[in-house]
Amino acid sequence: MSTPLQQHASPASAATTAEGAPGSASPKRAWTGALRDLPREHGFEPLRIEGKLPEWLHGTLYRNGPSLMSNFGHGYRHWFDGDGAISAVRFQGGAAWGAVKVVQSAGLTEERRAGRPLFGGYGTPAPSWLSRVFARGGKNAANTSVMMWQGRLLALWEGGHPTGLKPEDLSTIGETDLGGVVIKNFSAHPHYVRKHKAFFNFGVRYGKDCLLDIYRLPNSGAASRLASIKLAGATMIHDFITTEDHLIFFAPPLRLNSLRLLAGIGCYSENLRWRPEEGTQVLVVPIANPEQHKSFVIEPFYQWHFCNAFEEGGELVVDVVRYPDFSSNHWLKTVPSGQTEGVMQGTLQRARLNPAAGKVSFTPLFERSCEFPRVAPQKTGIPHRFAWMAAHASEADARHEMFNQVAKVDVNSGHGETIVLGPGQYPSEPIFVQRPGAVDEDDGCVLSLAYDAASRTSHIAVLDGRRPGEGPLARAWFDLHLPLTFHGGWANGE
Repeated sequence: MSTPLQQHASPASAATTAEGAPGSASPKRAWTGALRDLPREHGFEPLRIEGKLPEWLHGTLYRNGPSLMSNFGHGYRHWFDGDGAISAVRFQGGAAWGAVKVVQSAGLTEERRAGRPLFGGYGTPAPSWLSRVFARGGKNAANTSVMMWQGRLLALWEGGHPTGLKPEDLSTIGETDLGGVVIKNFSAHPHYVRKHKAFFNFGVRYGKDCLLDIYRLPNSGAASRLASIKLAGATMIHDFITTEDHLIFFAPPLRLNSLRLLAGIGCYSENLRWRPEEGTQVLVVPIANPEQHKSFVIEPFYQWHFCNAFEEGGELVVDVVRYPDFSSNHWLKTVPSGQTEGVMQGTLQRARLNPAAGKVSFTPLFERSCEFPRVAPQKTGIPHRFAWMAAHASEADARHEMFNQVAKVDVNSGHGETIVLGPGQYPSEPIFVQRPGAVDEDDGCVLSLAYDAASRTSHIAVLDGRRPGEGPLARAWFDLHLPLTFHGGWANGE
């Protein structure tokens, strides 16, 4: 019988070069090895288990991220543009099986048929001026997140429709508008509200007015459009958050130059401008009465991701990773090159909103650079105690390193615990899975897809939610690397 791992143990701790090759004295930028193209696709195969998986862990972890970093010899100019691949790891009876496949989008299929790049993306211009003008909206990279809804597996990307996949083998079905409901875009960040037994999501639609389309996806029955609300300007919204009764949006003072974009000048990202003088628009939408939404403007800031929200004493409490401006976009742009420029300045903060007064106050919760915050699923929309996220070990790492720690933060006490998986180990967004019958909020496992630079392979690190500092209980190893992923989700086994 295998035994639990020692604290912070790594199966291969040899130092690596910037490209991830064994033998160098410096492990800095070793994460760049995870930005190579996915070496092969495969169906479900047994994974090598190191340590001991909890017998109760039964279900599937899905992940999504850019996995093809170049296009017929032309490297993508932004991390967000890589063609997506879905990975899945099934756990049952102390064993695990893994699969990974590239999403065969219509755009990727067309490019492969033509044998050359045809489309631009978020931060990559189309290959020619004519293709920029007539690219029919670009390619759906399907590379950001996943969701399971009514037994359907959907790959999500905020610049288009969701893409259907077959859960049994991850093969691509194709784009869907969910029965004619999705008008233009469907974000990569749906949120589930237990009280309403439904997922809610949104899409930003550009035109004469910039509109926020809000969608409802119930546990049973058809999807529907809840509302379409005019925004203050042509902005970009990546995520939102929900309480039991409200949907909350922070619309940052980004402004898209649509005319330049339509004229084929630059790509989407290059046509975004930070306008701090316009402030951040806060939009609070009652789920039961969306037409009674409230809007007000506060000091400018940017956010990629929210953690959780709830209602308390007439206020809306929102935990969010807050940035002073949009400069993180440049850091993310340079990730594929391995030579990051700028710094990730996002920190977990608590916002208390008073919609009636149009005011908000912020309090720091965790002052280290962090991203991809999550809470236990049973705590979404209600008060929580613990938040999980990927974090940087230092300010220097926030400039030059990928996230290299997992953090567990007690938002009540302010205590933060960071977990290093091992030398040259780079974790992704941590996903909490509750132990059946658990009462305590952190009684379960935390799953993080991690890249190991020394072996150039990836694995799922399984942490004890109550004692994460003891190191992984187990690791489920692929025999290849999976390019760094953005988001994922857990589906309980039947």
